[in-house]
Amino acid sequence: MEKKNFNKPVKQKGVKGYQVLENECIWMKAGVVNFHLCENAYDCNNCPFDKSMQIAMGKNSANKGDRKTSGWPDNLVKQHDGSSRPCRHALTGRVEAPKICPFNYECYHCPYDQWLDESDISLGIIPPEYKQASGFRLADGYYYHMGHSWVLFEHGGIARVGFDDFLVRLFGTMETIKLPNLGHKLQQGVAGLAFSREKFEAEVLSPVTGKVLAVNQKAMDYPGIPHEDPYQSGWLCIVEPTLPMNDAKTLFYGSESLNWMESEKHRLMALMGPEYENLSSTGAELVGDIFGNFPELGWNRLVKEFLKI
Repeated sequence: MEKKNFNKPVKQKGVKGYQVLENECIWMKAGVVNFHLCENAYDCNNCPFDKSMQIAMGKNSANKGDRKTSGWPDNLVKQHDGSSRPCRHALTGRVEAPKICPFNYECYHCPYDQWLDESDISLGIIPPEYKQASGFRLADGYYYHMGHSWVLFEHGGIARVGFDDFLVRLFGTMETIKLPNLGHKLQQGVAGLAFSREKFEAEVLSPVTGKVLAVNQKAMDYPGIPHEDPYQSGWLCIVEPTLPMNDAKTLFYGSESLNWMESEKHRLMALMGPEYENLSSTGAELVGDIFGNFPELGWNRLVKEFLKI
């Protein structure tokens, strides 16, 4: 099974003697632990490993009396004076500039830290690379739910959600898209998004559990955007995931997603009948509006078979 990784490996020049490579945990970069890779998209505030380390360091401090055992902020403060202290986000590869930390790694005081989070939400997605699976596009680095929604875990602990290429081509251009309100709690595997076309409606299962931080108003105003560009400008909402590592275990990723999409194409061809099932073996591509061209397939049937509702 292919290893699932929340952070794309980053390789760049060192920042004041540090090198950002293969998602090294901030505790490792500070020299507190010998080896640990980040599995939480550098969202330290909600990281189980960070919390356990803080508890362990606190216990060690108590056991040693007045002698304090440092965590990663204290170690980095000791290693650098104020004029050369690298920002946590430079160390982890979130920013390339050698940004200096003026707050002794107390990030909750830092306006730059808050600005970064807001920028990640407003700037959108960097154009992904794509792979083809039986004529359907899949974006590299994305995780896919069996109900044909996707989630992209981004640096800093946010997750972006949308509909995959199979869904938008199966049901055609949507007339309305309904998204949850800000602050709403999505639950993985539970309906949280919806769309409609003509008199037909459908709900879509959420690929991740977490609180909604933002929605793509442009996609709601112009529902054709997800059909044309489902993986970038057609994203639908941004979520603060509760347990991203747990959610990822049940999602398709990498080669798993390619194999799954190929099997979905074969299932669809089988529903369309022997003539089209034979076409599947030739690699023939389907149209961009399958239901519109083959309404006899039945809207409710397609929703049940492929959206798992």
